[in-house]
Amino acid sequence: MRLRHEDRVTFLALASGLPALLTAVALVWSAPHGAALRWGLPLALLVAWIALLRATRRTVVKPLQTLSNLLAALRSGDYSFRGRSDAGRGALTEVHREANTLADTLQSERWSASEATALLRKVMDAIDVAVLAFDAEGRLRLLNRAAQTILGEPNERVMGRTAQELRVAALLEGETPRIAGLDLPGAGGRWELRRAEARRGGLPLTLLVLSNLTVTLRLEERLAWQRLIRVLGHEINNSLAPIQSIAESLKALIGKTLPPDDWKDDAHGGLNVIAARARSLGSFLGRAATLARVPAPRMEAVSLRALVERVCPIETRAHVVVEPGVDVTLLADPDQIEQVLINLLRNAAEAAPGSVVEVGWDISRGATPVVGVWVDDRGPGIANPENLFVPLFTTKPGGSGIGLALSRQIAEAHGGSLTLSNRHASPGARALLRLPVEACDTGRAEGAPAADQ
Repeated sequence: MRLRHEDRVTFLALASGLPALLTAVALVWSAPHGAALRWGLPLALLVAWIALLRATRRTVVKPLQTLSNLLAALRSGDYSFRGRSDAGRGALTEVHREANTLADTLQSERWSASEATALLRKVMDAIDVAVLAFDAEGRLRLLNRAAQTILGEPNERVMGRTAQELRVAALLEGETPRIAGLDLPGAGGRWELRRAEARRGGLPLTLLVLSNLTVTLRLEERLAWQRLIRVLGHEINNSLAPIQSIAESLKALIGKTLPPDDWKDDAHGGLNVIAARARSLGSFLGRAATLARVPAPRMEAVSLRALVERVCPIETRAHVVVEPGVDVTLLADPDQIEQVLINLLRNAAEAAPGSVVEVGWDISRGATPVVGVWVDDRGPGIANPENLFVPLFTTKPGGSGIGLALSRQIAEAHGGSLTLSNRHASPGARALLRLPVEACDTGRAEGAPAADQ
């Protein structure tokens, strides 16, 4: 059997003192001494040897037992114990000092973890976003106060139940993020659904995050309807007012007992105006319907450089300059992206006819690379940015008011965005089209500028 550490220390101390004891006994017995000295001196040496042996064992074992108790307390989560360390610089002092430092660190981390957990719990209960966590078997293991509200039951009654029993199993499948309709005891309407993976106690959890969008969407829909109705009302009134006026004039003309000799010419002229305004109104409504008939993009690999070089020569009312940039491969619908660039170039050229329009692009490298295509003009800038993307709103004579709205709709269908802003360094405005990159080179073409705002 292997000896314990303290037994080995005792054995080594015994073995180290045994030769000296035997030598002393041999010397005493070989000399002509009396019996008392021959027996008394070895016995005294033996007693002293045993006492020193016990003291040595106690000196070695006791600090180790103290350190063992300290580590056991740390393992059980009790960080109040400390080892006594002398002011010296011995090995044992260093061990106690490091153990005490470890206890201080663990205690500090426990306080920090407890505070962070308490803060997280308060935040989770304060927000109006429902958070639920399901284990690998689909059983509910964690939820906040908002989740209890939408489930319509308290924590103790829903914890441990399956997603199927809680009527949320469909939310654990499908794409994310997405807008989902809820029909639960405590909630209904349209909610934004997001999922994420997490671990608790070493076990995987699926986090289900639900945000109520009903009120927000209704407010946005109301504002969109208000803007659209304002534009529609303005255009329709512009057509109906002259039609009504001319119709009343023709009615009065026909109702006269003795109409003038040229009444037919007046009638033809009035009817022509009515027909023209009716055609204009029909064309306006047709343009409005265009926004609702944009097809889904048909994605394919597209070279951005080739697409820009193909579109820019189409605009001849301004001098279009293409800044050199690294070639980028997009996963996009080339026809729809071409339409967006044509609309942006047309707006830039109409802002300052005969001037220079600059086109370029750059890549923002992050977790998801995004290419930003900018179109800079040298016009007077944007005076009314709030109505830029309002469908059918236009300040240009003969403008349709759907170019920018249609362009932004196409950009968002590609997972990107479209923004317009005034340039700070020089006069004019910048249209910035951002699109996700499918694949791109790692270098930058020589002389390519960064996309400034």
